[in-house]
Amino acid sequence: MAMDLIDEPEAAGNTPEFTVTELSGAVKRAIEGEFGHVRVKAEVGRVVHARSGHLYFDLKDDRNVLACTTWKGQVADLSVIPEEGMEVVVKGRMTTFGSQSKYQLNATEVAVAGVGALMAMLDKRKKALEAEGLFAAERKQALPFLPDVIAVITSPTGAVVRDILHRLRDRFPRKVIVWPVAVQGKDCAPQVARAIEGFNAMTSGGALPRPDLIIVARGGGSIEDLWGFNEEIVARAAAASTIPLISAIGHETDTTLIDFVSDQRAPTPSAAAEMAVPVRLELMAAVDQMGARATRAVTDGVARRKQRVADLARVLPKPEQLTEDAKQRFDYWSEKLDAALIGRVAAGRLRLGEASGLLRPSVLGNRLTLGRERMSGLNARLGPALGRMAAQARRDLDGQARRLRPETIAVAQTRAAKDLAATLRRMTTAAHTQTQKQRSRLEALDRMRETLGYRETLKRGYAVVRGDGVVVTSAKAAKAALTLDIEFADGTMAPTSKLAKPKVKTPPPDQGNLF
Repeated sequence: MAMDLIDEPEAAGNTPEFTVTELSGAVKRAIEGEFGHVRVKAEVGRVVHARSGHLYFDLKDDRNVLACTTWKGQVADLSVIPEEGMEVVVKGRMTTFGSQSKYQLNATEVAVAGVGALMAMLDKRKKALEAEGLFAAERKQALPFLPDVIAVITSPTGAVVRDILHRLRDRFPRKVIVWPVAVQGKDCAPQVARAIEGFNAMTSGGALPRPDLIIVARGGGSIEDLWGFNEEIVARAAAASTIPLISAIGHETDTTLIDFVSDQRAPTPSAAAEMAVPVRLELMAAVDQMGARATRAVTDGVARRKQRVADLARVLPKPEQLTEDAKQRFDYWSEKLDAALIGRVAAGRLRLGEASGLLRPSVLGNRLTLGRERMSGLNARLGPALGRMAAQARRDLDGQARRLRPETIAVAQTRAAKDLAATLRRMTTAAHTQTQKQRSRLEALDRMRETLGYRETLKRGYAVVRGDGVVVTSAKAAKAALTLDIEFADGTMAPTSKLAKPKVKTPPPDQGNLF
């Protein structure tokens, strides 16, 4: 509802007065009643994701800017999260924000304005991910030759899952785990990302086997239908997957962001199944062919070696020819063995006779006499040597005894007593000094405590009111107390009168209404 204001000076005395809140409310009702729900096509400017969960962004053209707000509970319902530079069509309700004297649009729906804007946003997102290295060839993993378990992420009701299962059954039956997801709409991107992360979180030996390969598949459609696979969360989840991943989104001409980060792109879901497993019959034929080739190779090798052994056997001499020389040498040395043994025994007897001739009794007696004489000489020298050693030991003992006089010990004791007394004096002085420092510090802290205490505050004209022995800070608490005590700087007293009730100011009469 519009509001008419009287601007003529002569009628100024009749103009009603409004509070700021009343005026802001009138403007809010006028804007919300005039516009209600609107649709706005514009370019997205500044975008702010608040920590509270609310979304704030601007819509702009070449002249003006419109502030937009999407509350926390509404953000989850948005099919498209606005980004700076995106051309969008926004639907919402016009309202005002009185705290800042501004009007704004409460955006409840956001849609991209045309395919051109979608492609521009896709190109921008693609360049950002490519700059991070998510498209690099060295990041891609090799597909397993024959995976035991294949995970399929797709819609459970579409023809895609049936085509994949049928193709796998024809080529090489494998275990398949299907994770049903939405393949278009606002739920597509978060469900696909959670499915990829869920398969990667599986562990070997769990309730479900961990897949060796993941296939993300969807049939053909428009760019809007396939847009969920262009979302950043899907691309990042596929890039972070430690399980090899095949993307099979749309037809051969359709390209999405997940195709660039996946380990292998298939033009169709059926082609993804062909990439996942080889043809069983072809493998069996190849195995049979290689088995036949191996058998022929072994047979030919054995035959060639037999022929080689036969050829070598014809060249080698007979065994009797190889041992004839050894037999002859054996006979020659066996004939000489008896004469050699007899000669060796005779030589030993001769050496024994020579040795026994030196062991006569007279020779042993002479050697024994020489030993006694030598021992007597050593015994004669032993007595004087012991006497000299004992005399030297006595002289050394006398020298040590002369150095251990009582006067020397007394001098050392006196010197040690003086050193001990000096050390005690230094320790006493240090202890006294430390005590004085601690006492001064304690006195300073006590003065600070007194300065910061509430009694110093009382000296500046304040007072403490206690009701029933407890400090009260409001009139309501004072009224409820049975006894009151007021503490001043110079003492405590009990009030003799009740507290006066505060006067209630009568509001002015109503000066009119805006409408």
